[in-house]
Amino acid sequence: MGNFGKGCHLHLIDGSAFIFRAYHALPPLTRKSDGLPIGAVSGFCNMLQRYVEGNTGPDAPTHVAVIFDKGSHTFRNEIYDQYKANREAMPEDLRPQIPLTRTATEAFNIACKELEGYEADDIIATLAVQARDAGGRCTIISSDKDLMQLVGGGVEMLDAMKNKRIDVEGVEEKFGVGPNRVVDVQALAGDSVDNIPGAPGIGVKTAALLINEYGDLDTLLERAGEIKQPKRRQTLIDFADQIRLSKQLVQLDENTPLDFTIDDLEVREPDADKLLDFLVEMEFRTLSKRIATALDVEPPVIADVDPAGANPVDAPEALPFKPDDYEWVRDAAGLQVWIDRIYERGYVAVDTETTSLNEMLADLVGISLCVEPGQACYIPLTHKDGASDDLFGSDALAEGQMDLDEALKMLKPVLEDDSILKIGQNMKYDQKIFARNGVAVAPIDDTLLMSYALNAGLHNHGMDTLSERYLSHVPIPIKSLIGTGKSAITFDRVKINDAFKYAAEDADITLRLWKTFKPQLHQKQVTTVYETLERPLVPVLAQMEMAGVKVDRDTLSRMSNAFAQKMAGLEAEIHELAGQTFNVGSPKQLGEILFDKMGLEGGKKGKTGAYATGADVLEDLATEHELPARVLDWRQLSKLKSTYTDALQDHINPDTGRVHTSYSIAGANTGRLASTDPNLQNIPIRTEEGRRIREAFVAEPGNVLVALDYSQIELRILAHIADIPALKQAFDEGQDIHAMTASQMFNVPIEGMDPMIRRQAKAINFGVIYGISGFGLARNLRIPRAEAQAFIDTYFERFPGIRGYMDDTTKFAKEHGYVQTLFGRKINTPEINAKGPTAGFAKRAAINAPIQGTAADVIRRAMIRMPAAIEGLPARMLLQVHDELLFEVAEDAVDDLVSAAKGVMENASDPAVKLDVPLTVDAGQGANWAEAH
Repeated sequence: MGNFGKGCHLHLIDGSAFIFRAYHALPPLTRKSDGLPIGAVSGFCNMLQRYVEGNTGPDAPTHVAVIFDKGSHTFRNEIYDQYKANREAMPEDLRPQIPLTRTATEAFNIACKELEGYEADDIIATLAVQARDAGGRCTIISSDKDLMQLVGGGVEMLDAMKNKRIDVEGVEEKFGVGPNRVVDVQALAGDSVDNIPGAPGIGVKTAALLINEYGDLDTLLERAGEIKQPKRRQTLIDFADQIRLSKQLVQLDENTPLDFTIDDLEVREPDADKLLDFLVEMEFRTLSKRIATALDVEPPVIADVDPAGANPVDAPEALPFKPDDYEWVRDAAGLQVWIDRIYERGYVAVDTETTSLNEMLADLVGISLCVEPGQACYIPLTHKDGASDDLFGSDALAEGQMDLDEALKMLKPVLEDDSILKIGQNMKYDQKIFARNGVAVAPIDDTLLMSYALNAGLHNHGMDTLSERYLSHVPIPIKSLIGTGKSAITFDRVKINDAFKYAAEDADITLRLWKTFKPQLHQKQVTTVYETLERPLVPVLAQMEMAGVKVDRDTLSRMSNAFAQKMAGLEAEIHELAGQTFNVGSPKQLGEILFDKMGLEGGKKGKTGAYATGADVLEDLATEHELPARVLDWRQLSKLKSTYTDALQDHINPDTGRVHTSYSIAGANTGRLASTDPNLQNIPIRTEEGRRIREAFVAEPGNVLVALDYSQIELRILAHIADIPALKQAFDEGQDIHAMTASQMFNVPIEGMDPMIRRQAKAINFGVIYGISGFGLARNLRIPRAEAQAFIDTYFERFPGIRGYMDDTTKFAKEHGYVQTLFGRKINTPEINAKGPTAGFAKRAAINAPIQGTAADVIRRAMIRMPAAIEGLPARMLLQVHDELLFEVAEDAVDDLVSAAKGVMENASDPAVKLDVPLTVDAGQGANWAEAH
């Protein structure tokens, strides 16, 4: 072992974890001189530099190495050929960066190790054991659960992102067993990420209970017959060999044949010239300057390759987050100081803390403000005495708070002042909370929507993601304050001493994100999208959501009963077709009926041993046999009953008697709104039963519901973008577009056309927009795949412009990494150059995005203009469902509403974009939504 021994400290860095963390922590960056992707390399270098800077003093390492995976094929693939088979292919823009991270490690003069045929975890395990046996210490810098089996006896782990050390107690908290039994638990629980089969139906908690009861895995399997629960007992008996195989896969090899020793890993000072040469080559200006300063050498000169400063690597150094410096505002005098600062500054980041994510039921607990990075405060208002010590503690207010009414009275003028910009993250939520407390917050900026306008398709836009990605800061987790699951408390029971740091940090993060994103809107040319399609939509949606829609509980109850009766009838029919009774809701029993008893083709078993019986499987089989078709009908009714007629009753607000959905503006990459809690956009309308659910959505007495729906808007946009003369002419002349398509494809006259032929043309028209394949069309129409493919081939022959559009759009996406709507919305396509299964999906998404995105932009523009157009009418806009807007209006004002609303909707593309085809809107009215549609 050489010189390594007692008093020595080995650090082993999980290189792959660093790389992927770095890759996902920054937006795609390229080297300006040649376009080489460098985002992951940039993040990796910054992480290494922070590591080097942070490891000084008596606990510093004496030996260190970064350990990498050499390749994807290891000895485990020889044991089990499906090992890690489910993992997605590496992103194409990451591939060329992998060798550069090795070069970066060597440039920092840190040992860089890997070994063919073995995983990095095996090398780490071998070195950790060697260090422990030599009497030294070892810290594994990773959060990988597979490495937790090594903890103990001088070996610990460090989650660098959370700055959290993982010792024996931490492992026990994670797995419910000590490190020496982690492998046994993993063998039972399996791992879907690495495709380790484990024992079907047994998770980590159950596995830990079993191992703790029987001592170890071998004993458990030997005594499996003693287990009382029949299902669990049989699982362990039937899958014993699979479990033992799983243990082989998760057990790390502590005797990996290394061609070096720990002594070769001694800490070495960086070679300034070598390190700075590499950073200059990568064009990392900010990092070069920082490291040159740390090494006390002259900073290198790098050409001004990125004058816009858009790359985060060139951003100015950020102030550290210091929660203890935030202020707890206790009284009016303290709040007035902040109000004065807001007026002086002209803007403020604001955030609310409440008792619920449901804005219509949530109580306001506190308000946080921030006027400069690092300068934030929290104003507690309704925290309860006793707080988190007792879930059902005292309802008396805690000390050190302002009176709610007094605070709102002081803040109302500034929050409603047109000269003060209010900045928020997901500002729609806070606007509604303030509105319910009598404060109309305006004007606003929203960092969530700025991120969405800049980076749609790259990542989600929640605060935690944005903070980690753009500020390199992990926020205080909410679960550390309120807990999780059934034992979770509401925020009003969090102690103020803990709450003020968390809440003020949110406002601080929001302001920093705003300062980061605001200039990028101009740099990336999406200011118009943000200012005309995102920001002005917030107050419109807030008003719609607060208005809600009336739902008749009795109607829903009657429907639930009717669905239950129809399901029973279908069950009887299914049993007759099967020749026996079985549980229709059991995929396992259904699979046995279809493939074992009836002998239908296409049966595939999963790792649990049961046949797959998903909708895709049944739709294929439905072209051959009635039973799977009836099961699909049964499942549809079951979903309607559980998801809508039963569940909607629970969503009726007790105070308003209405259902208040919430719209996510940034929920879909293309700009389409997403409806949640409850989702009112996915109510099926293709079946009679699905359409009937809309009967429960009703107008108040004296009012009616009016639905205005764009007619085939996406096909119209396709006709414009792809420049299809036949389609444009049909729309100009007001023809039945599906009949026209059928006539063009099948050479049949429009007059007296067979409805089945029109239906096929309609399926193709809409399917092509979504890149449907012959396989998919065959499912939709329940026809043979060859026939469906022939339809699609004929379609492209008759409308060649569509194929041209698809090819041009795909080429543009591959060259630029994004596609655009007619209004300038950029939809990033990070997977467009991927290989394997994701390639087809990425291509279809890129083709569809400009069409669906433009349609979404059109209806957004209409919604934004609608409040002014219907002002003064006894009407309000209630819902948006894809291409449809639903209004509630007094009976005697229907015509005025329809006239005003249609005018806005049919002219929503002008003057920014002039379509070659007209936009038309269909209007309907009735006492309920079904009648109006």
